Amino acid sequence: MFDMGFLELLLIGVVGLLVLGPERLPKAARTLGLWIGKIKRSVSGMQREINSQLEAEELRQKLNEQQKKLDESVNTVKRDVESIAEPTKPAVSDPSSSASSPETSPKAASAKKSADNAPAKTPADDNAPASIPDAAAAPHADADKDSTSR
Repeated sequence: MFDMGFLELLLIGVVGLLVLGPERLPKAARTLGLWIGKIKRSVSGMQREINSQLEAEELRQKLNEQQKKLDESVNTVKRDVESIAEPTKPAVSDPSSSASSPETSPKAASAKKSADNAPAKTPADDNAPASIPDAAAAPHADADKDSTSR
């Protein structure tokens, strides 16, 4: 800040000794030192606060830039997904036309076979409780009854 050498400090000390005298000079030097310390602390506190504000502002700018980049990439991906999804939407087909078309997948063929082999449902089946097991579905149920009754 101030560039003061030894000669300048010696000159200030001699002038202070002549003006204040030997009795008040130590007290004045101590008071001057306290004031200079307070000034230095307040200046360094202001510098720290300014630096922290600058760092916070830099972080805000970086976050804003990253948010903009993220928003742009999300919008790009969203547009890509929408452009891919639109042409490949399946057309709704008529169920009667699908029965006349040939089966192409093995899973669909096995599902159709199992549906063809299932017995026809009667109105009496709708009224029957669902919790009663069918004898054909559980052939071991009769064997369990016989073994427990013995």
